[in-house]
Amino acid sequence: AEHWMKKSAGLTATTIWNETIMLFRAGMPLRKHRIHFRSHENCFTGSEAVDWLHELLQGNHNFGPDVTRTQTLQLLKKFLKNHVIEDIKGRWGKEDFEDNGHLYRFPPLSPLKPYPKKCTYVSDYPKFPGWNDNEPFISQNNIPVRPLVLNSETWHKRHSIAIGEVPECRLVHRKEVSQRNVEQMWKSLTLSHLQKVLGLESLNEVIDTKIINPKHIIYNVYKINKQGVVILEDKSQELPHWVLSAMKCLANWPNGTEMKQPMYLGFEKDVFKTIADYFQNMKEPLLTFPLYDLFVNVLGLIQKQQVAIEALQVCSLLLPPENRRKLQLLMRMMAKISQSTDLPPLCDTNGTRMLMVQTFSRCILCSEDEVDLDELLATRLVTFMMDHYQEILKVPQHLQNAVEHQLAHLHRVQIKYAGTDADTIPPSYMLSHQLITEEAEEQRTSSSEAAVAALLEEIIMDKESSSKDKKKRLKQFQKSHPGVYKKRFPTPESEAVVFPEKPKLKQQLMFFTLKKPFQPFQRTRSFRM
Repeated sequence: AEHWMKKSAGLTATTIWNETIMLFRAGMPLRKHRIHFRSHENCFTGSEAVDWLHELLQGNHNFGPDVTRTQTLQLLKKFLKNHVIEDIKGRWGKEDFEDNGHLYRFPPLSPLKPYPKKCTYVSDYPKFPGWNDNEPFISQNNIPVRPLVLNSETWHKRHSIAIGEVPECRLVHRKEVSQRNVEQMWKSLTLSHLQKVLGLESLNEVIDTKIINPKHIIYNVYKINKQGVVILEDKSQELPHWVLSAMKCLANWPNGTEMKQPMYLGFEKDVFKTIADYFQNMKEPLLTFPLYDLFVNVLGLIQKQQVAIEALQVCSLLLPPENRRKLQLLMRMMAKISQSTDLPPLCDTNGTRMLMVQTFSRCILCSEDEVDLDELLATRLVTFMMDHYQEILKVPQHLQNAVEHQLAHLHRVQIKYAGTDADTIPPSYMLSHQLITEEAEEQRTSSSEAAVAALLEEIIMDKESSSKDKKKRLKQFQKSHPGVYKKRFPTPESEAVVFPEKPKLKQQLMFFTLKKPFQPFQRTRSFRM
């Protein structure tokens, strides 16, 4: 039945909810049961449903083996509340599902949740000037050097020496890059990369892109300490001092306390309860309600560990800075406590690792819709994030480099050639796994390389220039465009073909004609004082 869980356009919580219902209806064994001297066809007991669904969830990659029987029971209660199932008398909604011999059945049609419609995101890239665009006025005060006035003869002489005639071109001065342009560039490239990593044709089904604040992305990239943790300028958004102290106490146990020994028996449990109470009383989870479906979508990639890590890196950049900082500190504490061998057990029934996940999962990921699979999905995602928190909560360096490269390109003055692709095709914004792939670079520079290669051929085929002038021009060309020159002349032999050696007979004749005939020695007078 695993084929039901294949990802289509986007793996959202609604998708998983509907697919889980279809799996449950398609696979749950139904048989005849007898109760109170009456037989009932095509039904199942509460215990049978818990056993079968628990095994299904543990074997599904969207939920994983950490799903507990208690969580499965909670899901069945939600199924009964939403009329996915009903008791044998047709009752649902207000009834409570029981893990015993009570009989349940499927209604003729289990209701599926409608898929939410998202508005389409239209990217707003900074405009690149075209060939026919009017040149913007540039104040002379902004030019650091005195402008040089050239007539046509001087222009030709300065731009034609050594490399031949230059195709028609002109300088294009970029318009000033505003802060809005910078923010839009960060948002556009971040969302483009996220879409590529998630393997989606569109992000519309998993996120409303209008809510993405590019200021948050920029802040999360640059306002960090040496460990990569966000530094908040507004201290009112910081964790309370007592919570931060409690987190350090348990994360660095026993060195985290000012005293070498705990103040009393069970001290560490009370400290942990203090931390848990603070995070559980937050009005919104750290990953926020609007980004819920986006983070759930990553669950479909967990089997591809590195891809899931990369997706979570980008997703967490979209968080408000205060949320990202709290998430970084909480994840680090959870991981350290789970790995600690010195800290006494914090719970008598659950292991430390399971306790961390169960305590904080819904503080990290939770949906506004209480009938969703919050707890199961949160458990799966938080477990993965806790195991890889150091990589996930780092700034993706390749994304940062790509955005900075594009911004630097906007600031540069460009030389544009008429009739080439460079006039109409700006640098690529569609980023692949490394954002700027070799294929995109080749596509962007192919037209300019072709023009330069054609210029080289013109120099080679020029029959009016002397060999000396041609060699001088080729030498200058090699210095300016070594890559193109190397492709044209890969070996010295190929280079020598352009300048075939002349016969040496003429040089020998000149030697004999210039040589003076033998003259006898003639003594000259010496004048001595």
